[in-house]
Amino acid sequence: MPNNDINVKVICSNSTDPWYNLALEEYLLRDINENEIILYLWQNDNTVVIGRNQNPWKECKCKKLENEGGKLARRLSGGGAVYHDLGNLNFTFVMDKNLYDLDRQLNVILQAVRSFGIDAEFSGRNDLTVHGKKFSGNAFYFLDKSSYHHGTILVDTDFNKLTDYLQVSKEKINSKGIDSVRSRVINLSELSDILTTEGMKRSLIDSFENIYGKSSTVINVDNDTYNIQELYDKYASWEWRYGEAPKFDITFDKRFSWGGFELGLILKNGHIKEAKIYSDAMNSHLIQKMSSCLLDIPFIMDKIINTIGSISTDEADKLIIDDVTHWLIEKSKSI
Repeated sequence: MPNNDINVKVICSNSTDPWYNLALEEYLLRDINENEIILYLWQNDNTVVIGRNQNPWKECKCKKLENEGGKLARRLSGGGAVYHDLGNLNFTFVMDKNLYDLDRQLNVILQAVRSFGIDAEFSGRNDLTVHGKKFSGNAFYFLDKSSYHHGTILVDTDFNKLTDYLQVSKEKINSKGIDSVRSRVINLSELSDILTTEGMKRSLIDSFENIYGKSSTVINVDNDTYNIQELYDKYASWEWRYGEAPKFDITFDKRFSWGGFELGLILKNGHIKEAKIYSDAMNSHLIQKMSSCLLDIPFIMDKIINTIGSISTDEADKLIIDDVTHWLIEKSKSI
């Protein structure tokens, strides 16, 4: 049932520029009011969006994408790389952190999709599926007082370009028991003759207002609606999207049930002077914390293991820390 005490807003972006849309998403996250929730709907044209801690050159055929007029973007949240075009609709629930309720948020999406007679369900760590095939990937990001949950909805995406631009590791594909990216995804338009991205947008708004309460108005925004040039410049910058790809002295990598993990270290006088972790793990904050805690410590495996193992975190992330430390203990036996 809707909660009439919640301030409910719907914002739709008319821009198809990923750097603007991600900048606006962060602006809304940092500007959210107490007891407020926003459904933000947006689309990017011919874009690959990578997770906060991913290596762009490993996830995407960057040169091919840019030579063909596409854009690479990097989001705040963790998770894996995704392809966006105008056959895909993106949603973001931006909210006061006290309102975060994943089941309720997912119900908005599932209710909207089911209104077209499609039997959708939540599956795995972050996927929405139909008949075992994925049509939506979800990711999450938290600040002290606000949070967002965002994702994709494949309505009529060009899967040829999706498979052309994305480079998915064989280990990731094999871990899901499939033989290709194309075999595990589905466009919802394949399941309904009347479903369009515009129709899905209307259905999402109806579902959102049915669950959270009626919005006073749907706000349509253009590139100049908000003063977010500084955030736009960040998302458009080479440093944010690509960053440095240093030549590491030591590299360890492994795929776990929760995602891939690649640790690269640069050493000087036996101490770690730079540590970089590439990962599609969902918790981007934890990955950042793990890499930063290794700076300036001696390159001694017991010290690395104990430092990572001592990171203070919640129970949900303890699995990642335990997996990484146990794996490094085994690695240390062969060094």
